[in-house]
Formats: sequence, C-alpha cells, structure tokens
Amino acid sequence: MLVFYTRKSLVEYLTATKTPYCEIGFVPTMGALHQGHLTLLEKSVGENKLTVCSIFVNPLQFNNKQDLEKYPRNIEADIDFIKSCCDIVFVPESIDIYPEQPTEKFDFGSLDLILEAEFRPGHFYGVAAVVKLLFEIVKPNKAYFGLKDYQQLEIIKSMVKQFNLQIEIIPCDIVRESDGLAMSSRNQRLEAEEREIAPLIYKTLQKATEIVKEKSISASKEFVFNTFVANKQFRIEYFEWVDMDSFEIISNSTQNMVGLIAVWLGNIRLIDNITISTK
Repeated sequence: MLVFYTRKSLVEYLTATKTPYCEIGFVPTMGALHQGHLTLLEKSVGENKLTVCSIFVNPLQFNNKQDLEKYPRNIEADIDFIKSCCDIVFVPESIDIYPEQPTEKFDFGSLDLILEAEFRPGHFYGVAAVVKLLFEIVKPNKAYFGLKDYQQLEIIKSMVKQFNLQIEIIPCDIVRESDGLAMSSRNQRLEAEEREIAPLIYKTLQKATEIVKEKSISASKEFVFNTFVANKQFRIEYFEWVDMDSFEIISNSTQNMVGLIAVWLGNIRLIDNITISTK
C-alpha cells in the first residue's frame, strides 16, 4: 500500500499508472475508520484494478467548530487498519485541498434545505465541494458511499449529474454493530452508558416500519417521537419519511420510501435510516 500526502505526488503517480484498462475505485473518508469503511474498500477492491482511500477531515462541512475540534483523528491507526485492503491512501493537508476558498456553485433544489440541511447549514456545500475536488484529483471510475448518510449520498449523486462527471456512484448497505447500532466514527465518543442504550435508535426505526405498514406515516412518527420523549437521555431533532426517488417528505405511504432520523444522545449527534422498498 502506498501513502501520498500531497495532491501533486498522488496525481503524478496516478497519471503514470492509469491505463484505459486500469479502473480506479475511490472511497473518500474523514478517518476514524471502522468496519463500515472496510466494507466499502473491500467492495472497491473486488470491482476495480486500483483502490484509493482518502483520509481528510474536511473543515468546510462542519457548521459547528467544536464538532470539528472533537472529531477523532488517528492517521497512523487508520492507515494500519486498511493496509490489507487498499492500494493507495491519500492524506492531504487542508491547504493542499483548499489553496483558495471554494467558489463552486451548486443547485440541489430542496435537497440542501430540509432534514440534515436544516439542522446543519452549509454542511452539504462543504461535502459537495470537497468530494468534487477529490474526484478531480483521483479521477475514479467508481466511488463508494455508505447508505447511512442517505441525504449526503443524494447530494453527491446530484453533484455528479450537475457537472456531468463520468463517475459511477455505488451505494453500499449500512454496516451495523451486533446490537443494531449503525457504525459511525461518532460512536467512539459515546460514554459507556450511552453506548449501551444507543441501539434504541435502530429498534425504534424497525418498529416504526411495522407501524407504517399496518397503519400510517403519522402513526409511525407519533410512535418515534413518543419513544424518545420517554427516554430522556435522547433528544430527537427529526424523523421523516421521504420518497426514495424524489426525496420529498411524504405524509402518505409509497412503495419505495426511506425513514430518516437524527437524535442527540448526550452530546453526540447520531443519524440513521431505514428503507421500505420493492426495488
């Protein structure tokens, strides 16, 4: 496995290495790597000649400065964790990615106005800006993203379409702990007691899915909000069902929809989702 710390050195290597027959798979990350990231990398390795993983804590997507400061960083451990399933790791400095403040314009419609966007203003601009820059550097054929950040995935797909980028975006299933908690770098920051009760999030989503099938969206939402009101360690920000194709918030069930949730557990904000689909 090769490690590159500058854009110039990585571009030079990829330019010299890539041929028409060398497909590149790309997994952009912010570090604090876990089994979920490993799954993305393993999928890329199985589908491409060369797999690149970037590790970059992107300051542009943090609307909360304290959240940026507390984000877990351990580059050496991350590199060691993925050394058996990755060809290239790119670990740039912020000045290398952003020599100047990005001025890119995006049009995401309502995608960057609702749910995560409402509670994290500017977040998706930062995501789109850095992913576009990384795509320009790596020039992958395929890029892999986890479905846990469902709205983020829709943002990236929209950005790729807007700029007509010839990159296939590969969604990958949520990887969960044995108790159902969606794997996330933020889980590392949970206190022991908080980690013990965190699986309530996914259990609640599972029950909400049963209720929406048997009754209605409104009944499922009432159940979810009541569940977290009754569990004082949690504070719910939102729970909504969206149409899988349009990403519009819906009040009546469709065949293909996603339930998305964001809750605070202590000082840690966690997101998750669950899908009802015939696809």
